[in-house]
Amino acid sequence: MLDKFFNPKKVVVVGASRFPGKIGNVIFRNLLDKKFSEFCVNPKAKSIYGKKCYSNVLQVKGKIDLAVIATPAKTVPGILDECGQKGIKNVVIISAGFKEVGNLKLMRELEKVIDKYKLRVIGPNCLGVFDSYSDVDTMFMLKQRLHRPKKGDISLVSQSGALGAMILDLASKKHLGFSKFVSYGNAIDVNETDILEYLGKDKKTKVICMYIEQIKDGQRFVRVAKKIKKPIIVLKGGMTSAGRAAAKSHTGSLAGSGEIYLGALRQAGCIQVKSIEEMFIMAEAFEKIKNLPKGNKIQVITNGGGYGINAADLLEKAGLRLVQPSKRCVKQLNKKFPAIVSVNNPMDLLGDSTNERYDLAIKACAKDKNNDLILVLILTQVPLINERLANKICADAKKKPLIAVVTGTGLADKISKKLKEKGIPCYEQINDAVTAIKGLVFRK
Repeated sequence: MLDKFFNPKKVVVVGASRFPGKIGNVIFRNLLDKKFSEFCVNPKAKSIYGKKCYSNVLQVKGKIDLAVIATPAKTVPGILDECGQKGIKNVVIISAGFKEVGNLKLMRELEKVIDKYKLRVIGPNCLGVFDSYSDVDTMFMLKQRLHRPKKGDISLVSQSGALGAMILDLASKKHLGFSKFVSYGNAIDVNETDILEYLGKDKKTKVICMYIEQIKDGQRFVRVAKKIKKPIIVLKGGMTSAGRAAAKSHTGSLAGSGEIYLGALRQAGCIQVKSIEEMFIMAEAFEKIKNLPKGNKIQVITNGGGYGINAADLLEKAGLRLVQPSKRCVKQLNKKFPAIVSVNNPMDLLGDSTNERYDLAIKACAKDKNNDLILVLILTQVPLINERLANKICADAKKKPLIAVVTGTGLADKISKKLKEKGIPCYEQINDAVTAIKGLVFRK
């Protein structure tokens, strides 16, 4: 069970530092004044930020749930042994200088200690964990440089600490909510499948994103992933010969054939993406949409004819269908719309469209059984729509899955922000929305 990594009552940082900017200083400061008690170990300091500093782990009184080690590599086996003697079962090793640089001897020393005390260890060569709900944060990045995302339903597992940190920073910028983040580095003990299994049962995780360079036990990964009902979005690193070489020097991973991995991930029912941006697109859609589409029939509503045509082309190429609205829907809207409005699919509300026209169209299509999801395209350059359009869309989206594309600046930014705050996936480009829809429709 990995719960103490995310919900500890007492945490000790070994290698805590008095000097700002040092890794041990940043980690300890990030853990101060949270929902748990924190302790620091540094034989050269008496106190750090007003907290008594101990010479070693064994001097700390009481039961410790989690230890974070940020000391030179050669000191880590001895410190880990002290953790075992102290009865600390969960350890994050931030320190680098092990398998990734060919230091297999030190790795074997760590393995012996782990086996001796039956420890659960994340790392080494990692950032460890971040939990937006419990406030556990073992990352050595300053908060003013790496902005932590708000609370949410997405959890991220990343073998690469740097790439994972960058994703968190971008998530904050994109206003995406995160639950947990785990950077597991060299995976001497806790690996990608262990974390996947934990997140599959975690009530605060709705969507699981993964960046993987190597899967240690492919068969177990497939078994675990198949049992998880949540979407698992995977970006696989090391898919080319150049990427595999880089992965070996990065975390010491031996990334196998790209084709083999793709087959295993398909078998596991994972949603595979080719880029970080695609991962964001998928994650936002799965996080925000509560009632997933039951089929692949898409209704497009737009205020630009060419925009609708572009959407139709992209949707069909993605294996999605544009079915004409039902006779009842057409009849209802023809009574209320000007004669020049095309009540088809795409449904073109024209350049003089208003908030009310969009409202009528979305309400009617939300009740129409001829579609499974509504794609709303909004060109904000036209004169008669305004910021209040977002409120109408949010109210109408409760009956049917809905994704929006809002293009432009100024007004577009205001509408997009409101839609996202109310739980509507919103993109700037049609192809991004189509990518999201494809993931929602063809999920495992």
